[in-house]
Amino acid sequence: MVSTIISSIEGVSVEELATRYGSPLFVVSERQLRQNIQGLFTAFQSRYSDVVYGWSYKTNYSSAIAQILHQEGAWAEVVSKFEYEKARSLGIDGDKIIFNGPYKPKNILQQAVIEGAHIHVDHFDELTLLQEIGTELNHVIPLTLRLNFETGFSESWSRFGFNIENGQALAAAHQIKKSAVLKLQGLHSHIGTFILDTRAYAAQTRIMCAFMEVVEEATGCEINSLDMGGGFVSHHAMQGIKLPENQIVPTMDDYAEAICTPLLRFVTKRLKQGKPQPRLILESGRAMVDDAVHLITRVVATKKLPNGQRAAILDAGVNLFSLGHWYDHKIQLTQKHEGDRNPTNLYGPLCMNTDIIRHQIPLPPLTYNDRLIISPMGAYNHSQSLQFIEYRPNVVMIYKNGSMSTICRAENLKTVTFQENIQSF
Repeated sequence: MVSTIISSIEGVSVEELATRYGSPLFVVSERQLRQNIQGLFTAFQSRYSDVVYGWSYKTNYSSAIAQILHQEGAWAEVVSKFEYEKARSLGIDGDKIIFNGPYKPKNILQQAVIEGAHIHVDHFDELTLLQEIGTELNHVIPLTLRLNFETGFSESWSRFGFNIENGQALAAAHQIKKSAVLKLQGLHSHIGTFILDTRAYAAQTRIMCAFMEVVEEATGCEINSLDMGGGFVSHHAMQGIKLPENQIVPTMDDYAEAICTPLLRFVTKRLKQGKPQPRLILESGRAMVDDAVHLITRVVATKKLPNGQRAAILDAGVNLFSLGHWYDHKIQLTQKHEGDRNPTNLYGPLCMNTDIIRHQIPLPPLTYNDRLIISPMGAYNHSQSLQFIEYRPNVVMIYKNGSMSTICRAENLKTVTFQENIQSF
């Protein structure tokens, strides 16, 4: 999608940013980050009294971004040994870490148990491992059970967690009940990504609340938290979606209403029965960071293809733009261009035929050194970026007071080859 001309980001000219920090360049807005997380808390806390938000580390690994979200009250939601250790290195206590994921090595799982992390169990083998750890440590381990099920409005993510419909989830709960060192106290599900239909979340909430009643009745446990995962969209569209984004992208209030309305109905009945209100946990990643990051790129060559179409080669390739084939990112010019907008192919600098930024995007004639802005870029593009052929560039943050700093330095030969070793013969 081509949008309007953008000559500055957060009041700083694109030309100044590129001249000072180089191109390509990721640019992060502190203001937008804080606005996004404050909007999430406002939407949900105005409807439900006990809400916890865990920042999804895999969405963007920048420590500076994580620190800002933690300052705003976010816990850490992690899915690996690396992410757990990163959260701890940033000063996040174990009891403020939600530990998800299908693979948690024993040594990091032991550490998480000792430090009081919130462990979300993904499969029966993990239950066996936790039983072993609890026995070795003589320690009762509180657990959250990850669930999967059909909502009727979203694709089933059945590879994660325990299925409700086939009885697997209830069987896991019974296995926990039999253990002297395991204790079930939470339920979790993550129903997908970039979910535009908020009815999926309303269905998810109803299904989880119903299972909560079943599992408490069947095992005698007391569930004190419901983790609804993430999947909230950011303000752009997936490729192939043609409607204007303001007609298809739900607001944070829309998501909060879909979740909190059936949850409050369930909690009201629960409180009348003398049972405690469960904590609501959220793990949104994309909606927090995507529109807070832009990518500045430069035209390094122009071509005319054999079929007569225009083409331009940019200094940013698919090694930095992992989601470009899936999402309709905005391509913005930084200055006015004369001439008709015609279909143009945008290629990256990598020496591989698949380094395609966009096919046939309507653009005026581009020239050498023209700058373009690609956005939103904050979700997954940087965390999934590759050191392949080209060095990865600087990441700079623009702060609310107008100052700037590099929050991740560009790679060079030393940093890229630091781990290598040449054997002497």
